[in-house]
Amino acid sequence: MSHPAVFARDVRKQYPGARGVQALAGVSSEIEAGRFVSILGPSGCGKSTFLRCVAGLENITDGELNVNGNPVKGPPDGVGIVFQRDALLEWRSIQKNILLPIEFAKKPVSKYREKVEHLLDLTGLRDFANAYPRELSGGMRQRAAICRALVDDPDLLLMDEPFGALDAFTRDQMNVELQRIWLETKNTVLFVTHGISEAVFLGDVVMVFSPRPGRLVETITIDLPRPRPLSVRESPEFGRYVAHIRGIFEQMGLLNERGTA
Repeated sequence: MSHPAVFARDVRKQYPGARGVQALAGVSSEIEAGRFVSILGPSGCGKSTFLRCVAGLENITDGELNVNGNPVKGPPDGVGIVFQRDALLEWRSIQKNILLPIEFAKKPVSKYREKVEHLLDLTGLRDFANAYPRELSGGMRQRAAICRALVDDPDLLLMDEPFGALDAFTRDQMNVELQRIWLETKNTVLFVTHGISEAVFLGDVVMVFSPRPGRLVETITIDLPRPRPLSVRESPEFGRYVAHIRGIFEQMGLLNERGTA
């Protein structure tokens, strides 16, 4: 019997201390393997906390949280993570940065050389294998960070606003690149974002979170064919999804003038 990639039932997270901030309040969801899931919500709504709980970097306070059928009691096997900042080590080449998780896991680096070369080709970084992070643009650095997260073939890729620090043009490019990479790897992706259009463009599913304490307000299936060109954002179908989600945020009084949550 196959299990969901991520199973959450009534997941709650409350931080200790005098203030006792409640970040998550009863989040329940089943995420199928191989799906690209966008997690959308306002700042401070708990979406990044949920991602960190899935990654085993935070303990839940109550509820049930499983990855590939196993309770999360620390970082699960087969999970890759990409944060907003690429966190590349400036003194290591791009190739050696990508191999870092392999070294940490004490696995034989020699067995991953071919995988690294494939990822460098996949992301257009082949000519920069021996370059250092300072020699790369922001978008190229994030491609390297994605390579590092994928080098050990994770079943589940967690991405916490990975393009948030990029300019709009580079962010569009990275959205297209990420879709292309995912269509080849077909792993499960949980992608945290503030952008409604970005969530719809990338996601098979969009999970909409409420303000803190975070609750899952609605799960929306995005029925748009792939691969999706950027021009799909001008289509009536795309516009209807965006308008629907915008309406959810307007009802909560949260939408700002840029159309982000």
